[in-house]
Amino acid sequence: MTPVDVFVPFHKGLPPLRKYWRTLWERRAFITEYSRSELHEQHYDSVFGQIWLILNPLLLSAVYFILIVIIGGHSDKVRYAHLTACLFLFYLVANTLTGGVKSVTSGQRLILNTAFPRIMLPISATVIAIFRFIPTILIFAILRTVLGLPVGWELLWAIPIVVITIVFALGLAILISCINVYFRDIANFLPYLTRTFLYLSPVLWEASDLKPKLQTIEMINPLFPILDSWSRTVVHAQQPHLSSMLIASAWALLLFIFGTYFFLSREREFAVRV
Repeated sequence: MTPVDVFVPFHKGLPPLRKYWRTLWERRAFITEYSRSELHEQHYDSVFGQIWLILNPLLLSAVYFILIVIIGGHSDKVRYAHLTACLFLFYLVANTLTGGVKSVTSGQRLILNTAFPRIMLPISATVIAIFRFIPTILIFAILRTVLGLPVGWELLWAIPIVVITIVFALGLAILISCINVYFRDIANFLPYLTRTFLYLSPVLWEASDLKPKLQTIEMINPLFPILDSWSRTVVHAQQPHLSSMLIASAWALLLFIFGTYFFLSREREFAVRV
């Protein structure tokens, strides 16, 4: 006999978590194929699509670098490497947010006609952002070689930093996708939110440039320790500060746990709200 899955509705609180995570793991192939179909729709599999994916942040970094040269008078290669590297990582978070915010509402037909863990939708948006981030790593590796930046074992710190960033971005995607079900205007507000984070994060400027009276930004901005650690590692080939890594990890875990809890506790309402 063919095994049959019976989905029993739950009335309040969280769904049966053990079964939920098991079902999510069993649907990992669906997440992969769903992400591939979205990437295909965005022309990621075409040559020009991948070229533009790389050119877009590179052109942005060039424009911002010109502004930095004009306004601040900084024209050294290290500043350009910092700007480019941090833009690449920032866009990993920004692309996750952009794809995640409408991941649930745009999956209306799927939600209404198929029984599956809804959290797969923001996870797929995160997977798409990761696939779009991977080519930029290769481009920056070539760039830092051309610029003659230092090389050392400290570069290996880039791996845990990227993992922390992905967990942080995933938590954001899960949370904002759920909020967007109730407040659809948040998708229109998102570009202003990401632009604000860009200016308040050490992307256009380095963390060492921050004046003491503005250090509150470092405390309230969860991207600050991530991007500071990233720049120290991939640009300067230095070991990141332990405090920054701990703070970044705490932000990522707290956001992921809270976002997941909020999503799962509201998931049963999606079918009547999308």
